[in-house]
Amino acid sequence: MSFRCESCDYSSGKWMGFCPQCGFGEPLTEVAPLLSRGPSRSKSRGGHVLAPTAVPLSKVGETVVSRVPLGIGEFDRVLGGGLVPGSAILLGGEPGVGKSTLLLQAAVTMAAAGGKVLIATAEESADQVGLRAQRLVEGATGRGDESATFEGISLLAADDIDGILASADELRPDLLLIDSIQAVGAREIGGAPGGVAQVRECAARAIRFAKDRGIAVVLVGHVTKDGGIAGPKLLEHMVDVVLYLEGDPDHGLRILRSLKNRFGATHLAGLFEMRQDGMTEVSDPSAALINGWQGTVPGTVVLPTVEGRRPVLVEVQALVTPSSHPQPRRSVRGVESARVHQLIAVLERHGGLTCAGYEVYVNVVGGMRVVEPAADLAVVLALASSLQDIALGPVAAWGEVGLTGELRGVPMRSTRIEEAARLGITDYVAPNGDGPRRLAAALAQVGLV
Repeated sequence: MSFRCESCDYSSGKWMGFCPQCGFGEPLTEVAPLLSRGPSRSKSRGGHVLAPTAVPLSKVGETVVSRVPLGIGEFDRVLGGGLVPGSAILLGGEPGVGKSTLLLQAAVTMAAAGGKVLIATAEESADQVGLRAQRLVEGATGRGDESATFEGISLLAADDIDGILASADELRPDLLLIDSIQAVGAREIGGAPGGVAQVRECAARAIRFAKDRGIAVVLVGHVTKDGGIAGPKLLEHMVDVVLYLEGDPDHGLRILRSLKNRFGATHLAGLFEMRQDGMTEVSDPSAALINGWQGTVPGTVVLPTVEGRRPVLVEVQALVTPSSHPQPRRSVRGVESARVHQLIAVLERHGGLTCAGYEVYVNVVGGMRVVEPAADLAVVLALASSLQDIALGPVAAWGEVGLTGELRGVPMRSTRIEEAARLGITDYVAPNGDGPRRLAAALAQVGLV
């Protein structure tokens, strides 16, 4: 007898109340022993096992699969050019961020181009989805898109995965949307919908259906309080594409990120603006994100970051203010907080500027989240500018800062320079080329030491 984790498939010979490998908080489940450890006998003839047929690798991939565009430029770009028939896509995001709205818009634009879409909603009623769709079509018509229509879109309000797939098999749409995978269930699987076993089994059936029928399937996923997609981690391994929709509710900007893509590049990002009539593409994200930027105040610097292969200008702000508390506060949004703590230590050791006794606040304006190390130098200069109360002016900065105070170059130097110059920022601080190699030299270049 063995016991298995429902999240990562870790196996143990004894029962435990949690998984020691992935930390999953549910007990290990008992797995019945297999009667035979030999090959599967599901396909046999005369008592002999039929081996699966292997094909030469040189013969694989000769058929070129054409992508199906959704009709939303930012969405198609993140996908790598459109949907691949037979692919399985997982879209996650916080509640209310706009997942269902974005997919409904994609269904409308795809149907306007002659495609067929089936929307399976397990969380909302058909009337609720219909009201949202009507609002989106009216908004599209108001923006001059007279082709927006409901023709070609079918709606199914159901929470049984087998019923949903049976309806899709009958309709044979180009795209099947299941909203959400945590709200549907399989009758023969124990537990309520949303449980680990239910999510895994329902996703497996939907993915197998997509591969067998050549129909693209999009699964909407809930997220946990930590920001990860709910359910077993195996879910992200099973699908072909993992997308994440994030954004700051105060600004209305939404960022669609590609975390995994078997058919294209990863770490691409598409920007949208949430409006009353739906999602609107942001054609010039740099101009939108640094709109209203003032380089004449201390504690702010422009960072030309790169999302995939796309340069985007963002504003990095820092506020360093005296504190009367024995443990001054550190608050960070938009960049990794642990990295900011390291940069504060490097600034004190190799830049001669200390933040001891000061509260430190760092923010990336617009709700953007920057994960590349190129943000290090921009954060350090913003901290030093606020601490010294010296404005840097219209300057851009990028580069990785090491723990020994050295500055390391990052890729796509010319692309970052061109994007900053396009919006009128010609002064920059970067370690590439003839730029500074040490943190002290970068601080001296902008007059902070």
